[in-house]
Amino acid sequence: MASLFRIGTRGSPLALTQAGMVRDALSAAHGRSADSFEIVVIRTTGDRVQDRALAEIGGKALWTKELDRALLAGEVDCCVHSLKDVETIRPTPIAIAATLPRADVRDRLIGAASIEALKHGAVIGTSSPRRAAQLRAIRPDLSIIVFRGNVDTRLAKVAAGEADATLLAAAGLDRLGRGDVGHAIPVETMLPAPSQGAVAVEVRAEDAAARALVSAIDCATTCACVTAERALLAELGADCHSAVGALATIADGELTLRAELLAEDGSDKVAGEARGAVGDIEIAPGLARELLERAPASIRRLFAAE
Repeated sequence: MASLFRIGTRGSPLALTQAGMVRDALSAAHGRSADSFEIVVIRTTGDRVQDRALAEIGGKALWTKELDRALLAGEVDCCVHSLKDVETIRPTPIAIAATLPRADVRDRLIGAASIEALKHGAVIGTSSPRRAAQLRAIRPDLSIIVFRGNVDTRLAKVAAGEADATLLAAAGLDRLGRGDVGHAIPVETMLPAPSQGAVAVEVRAEDAAARALVSAIDCATTCACVTAERALLAELGADCHSAVGALATIADGELTLRAELLAEDGSDKVAGEARGAVGDIEIAPGLARELLERAPASIRRLFAAE
């Protein structure tokens, strides 16, 4: 590993902020100057194509494939991701070495004080199947249109009247210093995307030095929670077309995993939860199987596990 540790990232304002968080955490953990860490910007297909939903043009791999290539080619020593945007099944040569302490997991509604306060027939901009299905389940009268772009782009679209409202992750807004924007939606109303609010750092699996350096900033609680949420996705065979909400929490040494699966139009939903010891690898698969068993065909057909 070179003395200058290279951190790969997308170039959006949020991605750069999160890469800076990782750099600062590594600097503090190892007593090294921030100058000994270089942030390397890698442009991704997801950044270039902004007019279509991710599910239509390749899914979450559009955020990761160029970063994966740079990492495996040795052009960078690690890559920083919003973990909710990372495919569930990753290439074997790549490993998650750390997750930063998780931020606010909730969604924020931009354009109205609450979902109930939206006018009848309001147009909502989102490219997330989960958010679209959850909104339709609560308010079938809403009209959903595809919204892509970084945080400022989407806020500008709402301000310009392209939609009446949109939804953004609270964590991203907070990290960009926009904590005063929008109204947080309780997780009891809308379960977040699996791993929402978590930043992950990936390294080459065989790079023991990089893995050791990065693992020093891992948050064990966050890691346990997002591992359970991603295990649920894996057992479901979920993809970018699947509307899934999931959230794991830990209290008094016990992990609770809540999840819900929805039909695309929000007309059907199945929800449940499971509890067990932290690290119990059967919690998530068991809940996934139980949800699929109870789910109607309109939901089951969206999952490869079925």
